[in-house]
This record gives sequence, C-alpha cells and structure tokens, in this order.
Amino acid sequence: MHPTRGVLLKRIPSAAHEGRVVAVLAYAGIVAAIMQTLVVPLIAQLPTMLGTTASNASWIITITMLTGAVATPVAGKLGDMYGKRSVILILTAPMVVGSAVCALSSSVVPMVVGRGLQGLGIGIVPLGISLLKDVVPPRRLHSSIALMSASMGVGGALGLPFAAAVAENADWRVLFWVTAGMSVLIAVLVATLIPAVRPDAEERGRFDLLGALGLGAALVCLLLAVSKGSDWGWSSGTVLGLFVAAVVILLVWGWWELRTPHPLVDLRVTARPQVLWTNAASILVGFAMYAQSLVIPQILQLPTRTGYGLGQSMVAMGLWMAPAGVFMMAFSPVGAKITARFGAKVTLALGGLTIAIGYGSAQALLGSTWGLLVVTILCAAGVGLAYGAMPALIMGAVPHHELGAANGFNSVMRSVGSAIAAAVMGVVLAQMTTDFGGHPLPSLSGLRVALLIGTGVAVAAAVIAALIPVRGETSPRRGGKAADPSRRDASDDPGSEVARALA
Repeated sequence: MHPTRGVLLKRIPSAAHEGRVVAVLAYAGIVAAIMQTLVVPLIAQLPTMLGTTASNASWIITITMLTGAVATPVAGKLGDMYGKRSVILILTAPMVVGSAVCALSSSVVPMVVGRGLQGLGIGIVPLGISLLKDVVPPRRLHSSIALMSASMGVGGALGLPFAAAVAENADWRVLFWVTAGMSVLIAVLVATLIPAVRPDAEERGRFDLLGALGLGAALVCLLLAVSKGSDWGWSSGTVLGLFVAAVVILLVWGWWELRTPHPLVDLRVTARPQVLWTNAASILVGFAMYAQSLVIPQILQLPTRTGYGLGQSMVAMGLWMAPAGVFMMAFSPVGAKITARFGAKVTLALGGLTIAIGYGSAQALLGSTWGLLVVTILCAAGVGLAYGAMPALIMGAVPHHELGAANGFNSVMRSVGSAIAAAVMGVVLAQMTTDFGGHPLPSLSGLRVALLIGTGVAVAAAVIAALIPVRGETSPRRGGKAADPSRRDASDDPGSEVARALA
C-alpha cells in the first residue's frame, strides 16, 4: 500500500476477492442510480395517487436531483476525511429510510421527504470510484473505474422497465419496499466485503461547514431555476432571482474556498487545466446523456397516428431502453483498454464522438423501434467510454486526500449538464408542437431539432476532451505499451501515482 493511500485495515487476499469488491461497489452504484429514475413511469399517476396537483407532484422528481447534487461533494469530502467505506455505509441509511417513507406515504409532503432522502444515495457513486484506488491494484484500475462509472447508466436504464412493470402489475408501494431491501443489501455487502481504509491523520483536516452550506445553496438556486424555469416562466422574478442568487453565492463561496485552510473543494486544484477541462467536458457529456433519455422515450410512446410515434406501452418503452444500460456496462472493458493504451483523454474524446454518431444516426432511424434501439446503444457506448475516462483524468491530477471531493465535484458537473439538458429539451419540445386531437404533442421537427442539439453538444464534448492538457503526458510506445513512467513529469502530487497507473 502506497503511504499516501492511508492505512488499509483489511487486506484483499485474492483476485477473486478483488472482483467481489468491484462487483459490490458497482451494485451500490446501480441501486443509487435506480433511485433517480424510480418514479419516472409514475409521473402521470402521481397527482391522482397522492391527491395533489401536477405541479406539486413534480417536486417528487426535482427534490431527488437537488439533494443528490448537494450531497455528492459533501459526501466526497467526508469520505476523504473519515474513510470512503464508512461514508458509503452511512449513505445507505437515508436510502432505506427514504424508501420506507415513500412506501408508507399517502400525500405529497412525506413522498417528497422520502424522495429527498433517497437522492442522498447518489453520493455513493463518486465515493466508490475514489475507493477503487485504495482497494484495487493498478492492473485492474482501468476496468474497475469503467465498470463503476457505467453503473449509473445501468441503474438508470434498468430502473425504467422495473418501475413500469411494477406500476402496471402491482401496487406502486412495492417499488419502494424493493428499493429499501436493495439498500439494506448494499450495507450488508459493503460491511462484509469492502476493506476499510483509514485516512492518514495529517490528511484529514477540518470539515468546511461554511463551504458546504455555500455550495449547497448555490446548487439549489441554480438547479431549481433550471429545472423549474419552464413551469415558472424563464423571465419571472423567481427564476431570475434564483439565477442571480446562484451567481452571487458562487462568487462568495469561491472567495471563501480560496482563503480557508481546509476547503470543501480546493479550487486551486480544480483550476488545473486537466481538471478544469475534464469538468467542462463532463457538463456536456451529462447534457448529451440525459437529452436522449428525454427524447427517445417520447418517440417510442407517441401514438402511431401522429405518423412518427411508435405507440409503445410504458413497459415496452422501458424494455426497449434497457439494453442500452446493459450494453454500457458490457462495453466498459473496451474503454479500459483504450485508456490503457492511448490515455484517458482519447477515450473521453471517442466517447463524445460515439454519442454524436448515435444522435446523428437517429435522423435516419426514427421510424422503427429497432432503429431507436441502435441509437440508444450507440449513445450508451459513448457515455460508457466517457464516464470511465473522466474519473481517470481527475484521479491523475489531484492529491490522494482530495480524490473523494474531486470526483464528487465532477459528478456535480454531470448533474448540472443533465439539468440544463432537461431545460433545453423541455423548451424545444414545448415550442415545436403539433395539434393531436386538441392536445399539443412534440412535433417531428421538434424531435429532430432536439436530436441535432444533442449531436452538437456531443461533438463539443469530444473537441474539449481532445484539448485537455494531460500533465506529464507522453506518447505511448509502439505496440501499445505506455512510455517509461520515469520519463514523466516529476511531481510531489500524490495523484501522479494514479496518472502513472492509468497511462
């Protein structure tokens, strides 16, 4: 164990055990991601189920995004300070409690509270990615990071058909009892199979409470404005006020983070070109990933009488979308091999280009379910490549004792991109409609424009990825072997160890 990695309290005895460790962390990531999409198939039924308005019911989805975005960087920092395994175990508690609260709810307020608690679990994903460096040897780090990153897509994809099937064939409360049980299983598996790594005392520092409150407030204002802008009006005083508040709070937060000795997010590290450009690409990839998950399901479910809808049921739609998530995880070893041979920034750029190809092909494949399956698989493959590469770039540029916070902040950037995608796609599809039996539906032109926007954003992500200046980067030798690590840029940054391992 490298001295900067902290003290490993329980040795991993075998390659088989290493595989179980990665599998447990990937399972935890899948469950956390399922929490995000769990109620999507229930959107139309929520007002009736809970005796409320559609506007109030929308908070059941919004609150999960908000709490997840706020909790992720905080959980990452706490993981750096007190041990990532311990914080993962702690995060399973609100997932269990939140699921139980939702299962017992009969009105909107407790349901929103329960969904907010469920959203906290998304912090498990960046924590798991950071933990891999402590418990997995360098020879397996590529594939392990890629697999853990892909868990987000798998969870999101599997959550749709699972929730849809339960919603159509059983009591909706079963959804939440099942997720409660899945969350309990995470705690059992992590407690029994994941080694405990105690951070070095000198690396712990102090928790930046003001920084956490400031970043949380700024994210809430920004994401709330973006997600509710179409409902409240983009020019309304509330939305404009939220945007202004987000900017002001971020400026004050940045001033504080640069002056406090133990910041929540070390902005000097975040400003390093490799980290800064990776986070910029993450916003665009987050946008591209989420945009197709908003557009394709609508095409699948729109009535065939529109001339372009495919008339699929809710369950069928989920089943057509599910293979993409599975393919993302199956494709993760390919991304790991590309990273090992050519570097993570090449993998990220290829990911962006693959997503763009997926979006571009949709222009010719909108007319059939099998065509859209190809589109979703291409997009998923690109997201899998990109999501596996981004943590590798981050981990190769930050000190070890900041890995959790840095990966958490990177996850927040993806969430910001997804929120922007929801807003942009919502505006496009709301403005470009066609009348169908007295009801406005997204027009074919609107759907094509939305897909073109996704194509452009994915291309932009690829361009930014290609421009990432990787510190100490050297060209691989012929035959695919990395250049001699001794020739790399010497650095006292413990993150350089990861850069060498990921070369």
